[in-house]
Amino acid sequence: MHMSQKITALIACVLLAAVASQAQAMPPAQAASPGTINGQSPAATVSLTLADALARARANSPQFQAALTQLGIAREDRVQARAALLPGVDYNNSFIYTEGNGTSTGRFIANNGPHEYISQGAVQQAVGLGQFADYRRAAAAQALARARAEIAARGLTVTVVREFYGLLAAQGKTQSTQAATDEALHFLDNSRKLEQGGEVAHSDVIKARIQANDQQRALQDAKLNEQNARLTLAVLLFPNFFQDFSLVDDLAATPALLPIAEVQQMAQKNNPELSAAFAALEVANHEVTVARAGHLPTLVLDYFYGIDANHFAVSTDGIRNLGYSAAATLNIPVWHWGAIESKVKQAELQRHQAQVELSAAQRQAIADLQSFYSEAETARGQLDTLRNSAELAADSLRLTNLRYQAGEAIALEVVDAQNTLTQARNNYRDGEARYHVAIANLQTLTGAF
Repeated sequence: MHMSQKITALIACVLLAAVASQAQAMPPAQAASPGTINGQSPAATVSLTLADALARARANSPQFQAALTQLGIAREDRVQARAALLPGVDYNNSFIYTEGNGTSTGRFIANNGPHEYISQGAVQQAVGLGQFADYRRAAAAQALARARAEIAARGLTVTVVREFYGLLAAQGKTQSTQAATDEALHFLDNSRKLEQGGEVAHSDVIKARIQANDQQRALQDAKLNEQNARLTLAVLLFPNFFQDFSLVDDLAATPALLPIAEVQQMAQKNNPELSAAFAALEVANHEVTVARAGHLPTLVLDYFYGIDANHFAVSTDGIRNLGYSAAATLNIPVWHWGAIESKVKQAELQRHQAQVELSAAQRQAIADLQSFYSEAETARGQLDTLRNSAELAADSLRLTNLRYQAGEAIALEVVDAQNTLTQARNNYRDGEARYHVAIANLQTLTGAF
């Protein structure tokens, strides 16, 4: 081995030893858990009420933010349309060079000399029916955007209410299924003991084993449904998908249902769908006015103050250059190859469509009010029945277990009582969530949140 190769091998051994010693000094890497991001600990658990969930959803919903953006754009359109009704002020500065012709006038007659300096303020005002109609159209468009933003807000509220109470219901189903699983395992243990004492047949143990297996599968499905409901709500509420949260359980606190007459009055005043339809018709009416204004003359007034001289100076040879001038221009449309008539026709078609949509929105509003109120009334009326069924099913299971231990009931009766109790508890949870969603749907028409 050559001397250079020996030196290279020695250096490599030293480097490997240094790396190995550094690796031993470092703490062992910890595996990232599903709730960590880049090895960092997850954020603290956040407890959310329904109001908290609604606020977070409005801040993170792209559809709702898009509606707010459109409202902001419509507001700025109105500002711009209003500015078009007022005089505009500019300050113009320019220099014009013209080839000389041996005199002080320059070669081109449009200019005052070889050198011409222009520095003046300019005020312009355009007066026409189209400008006023365009401003009114922009105001109606802002009202339309506001109504659509309200529609988006109320629709988001229904979505959050459905997912919020859907998760609470899923959690309740998991708890009831867990209780049913524990009960099935307890029944399996009792049947084995009774079999050993010769009090029941082996078929009871088999039936109890099947019931326990079924309940364990049902528990797995319930946990999976709860996890999916949690993920769906997390997407709505949090920009950080790994945010851990818990919900304040107010599922049993059912809101009151107002009388139908009061609900109808509120819906007539606060229905955003009707407000949007009326605003859309108003926009279409102003579109027709703007299009028809293309047939009318437009007056443009211009006022200038400053210098327009051969020298960039206030005065030249004792003559003052500062001064003002004014111009009035009346533009009269004469021939545009049918373009103005075509715009009028387009606007009239849009107005007809807006009228049809308004009529449909009015009919749909009546149908929605009756449907949503009936749904809420039915859901509320079933809550007492569902609660009573759950209580009766629990008492039935208790009595059936006592009868089975006394040898007066068979295993099938116990299994049937267990299944009935689980189903009754789940139905009650679904009934509570259904009523909350029904109230939220009704509130989209009344605005009473």
